[in-house]
Amino acid sequence: MSRTLGIDFGTRRIGLALSDPTGTLASPLPFLENTGIPEVIAKLEELVQSHGIKIIVVGLPRNMDGTYGPSAEKVRDFISQIQPQLSAKILAQDERLTTAQASRDLSQIGLNQKELRKKIDSASASLILQQFLDRNHLSP
Repeated sequence: MSRTLGIDFGTRRIGLALSDPTGTLASPLPFLENTGIPEVIAKLEELVQSHGIKIIVVGLPRNMDGTYGPSAEKVRDFISQIQPQLSAKILAQDERLTTAQASRDLSQIGLNQKELRKKIDSASASLILQQFLDRNHLSP
């Protein structure tokens, strides 16, 4: 079975999450340092190949009123740069409030601010991916 990769794009760090083989559960992976598009593409393609990833879901930030702002443009630019280079299909997923939810979830388990900063991006990616999986999961 194929897996799905979730991405929470950031200009400094890129949060990552991977689905289980059944497409039911998202789990965070270590984040990538955003060291430049060529390096990011190489690392993403390595993940695609090693995990049999067929779909990549990238969080697309939206304002609460549904409009798109400058952050959304950065994500769209990121998608347009990586899509031709990767062998997986790339989809955008509304990511409203995922970072706030991830922060609350991590704070509730007792992480301090330093620990939280190291985990927030991949926790957000996991929420983005889980929302996608929940919305698109086909019953057996």
